[in-house]
Amino acid sequence: MKIQERTGAGAGRSAAPAQPSVGDRLPTPPRERKPALAALAVLLILVGALGATMLVLQAGDRLEVVKVTQAIPAGGSVNTSNTTSVMVAKDDSIHYVEWAQLNELKKLKAVNAIPAGVVAVGEMFGSEAGVAAGKATVGLSLKAGQYPTGIKQGDTVAAYRVSTATGSGNSNSNSSSSASSNSVIADSARVSYVPGPKDSGDEIVGSTNLAVTLTVDSDKAADLAQAASNGEVALVKVPGNSGN
Repeated sequence: MKIQERTGAGAGRSAAPAQPSVGDRLPTPPRERKPALAALAVLLILVGALGATMLVLQAGDRLEVVKVTQAIPAGGSVNTSNTTSVMVAKDDSIHYVEWAQLNELKKLKAVNAIPAGVVAVGEMFGSEAGVAAGKATVGLSLKAGQYPTGIKQGDTVAAYRVSTATGSGNSNSNSSSSASSNSVIADSARVSYVPGPKDSGDEIVGSTNLAVTLTVDSDKAADLAQAASNGEVALVKVPGNSGN
């Protein structure tokens, strides 16, 4: 009887389902690989590296060029007062005027009006001024007292004929002559050129006269030139200037 009981108990244990051991794990499905996304990530990394390299190369290949700081009218010239130097990226398709060429640029004239704030390029200048239709430029040589202090290129001025003749005779006659001679030649002329305070070589050695070039209406040019040759011109600043 005892032997049968042990056999029956053992048979009952063997019929129970076997439990998995602690170290065994359930199988996991394989990961889905996306080669297109991986290739795109690599491509973005390469593009970013290339862009950074180009920026570094451009930053190291720069030029010191001329920048206009004050408006230059047609027929005007640059000087050290209306220009400054700036650094730009080198570009062979743009004809920049290098800062080292400023002295050569002073000898040329603006083909057209040049606004302040632009970088100078070769196409803006030429040996002859591109004076607008109906306008003319007249050169003056003025003594102290014949022009306002601080006159500069781009200013708007009025040109007056001033009489320097003296003599005796009827006071009424002299008064009438003086009134007729002291008249406005050009009421709105533009200063196309005047030497800057830092310029050298623009004035004749031993001369105290100031060389000024005005742009006026063509019908005023002859009278202005005649008065200038006789030293009978005085300039007055009029409304229309940036400081007014």
